[in-house]
Amino acid sequence: MITEQDREHLIGFLGGRVDCRVLTRREINDFLDYCELLSVPTGQIIADIGEVGESLYFLLEGEASLIVGPRENEVEVGRILTGEMLGEMSFFDRQPRLVRLRSIGKQPARLLRLPRLMYERLRLERPFLAVLLLEYALISLDHLYRRTSTDVAVLNQYIHNIGK
Repeated sequence: MITEQDREHLIGFLGGRVDCRVLTRREINDFLDYCELLSVPTGQIIADIGEVGESLYFLLEGEASLIVGPRENEVEVGRILTGEMLGEMSFFDRQPRLVRLRSIGKQPARLLRLPRLMYERLRLERPFLAVLLLEYALISLDHLYRRTSTDVAVLNQYIHNIGK
């Protein structure tokens, strides 16, 4: 359940991440009717390898780590930062997850969750909001891709300069 105080905070948060010239405060508030608020303690898994995404998540506070490998030998391959979406790849392509999503950092991760059923309703009832949601997903994926590409480039440069 999203309280009125949470709603005000979320309207400000989402309003700072979407083009408010095309999305009104009322539309943001309407979008929140499709969502629920979650708090995930540090270290807890948000979504696991092999699952098919049944929800989209927006990271409101904290950080999430993208992890591969068995639990006893995990390797972090990326991070989701505050303000970004997570879980969108498996949600949209309905393929099993290849990475584990875990809450990390000093504070629990606060997430806005949009379950598949509510997304389907949103698409039918508020198609304009659904299109903006897809744009948000693309931007979040772009941010992750750019950070990961930079990390790979730095690692590659380091590896090739070791022998010199």
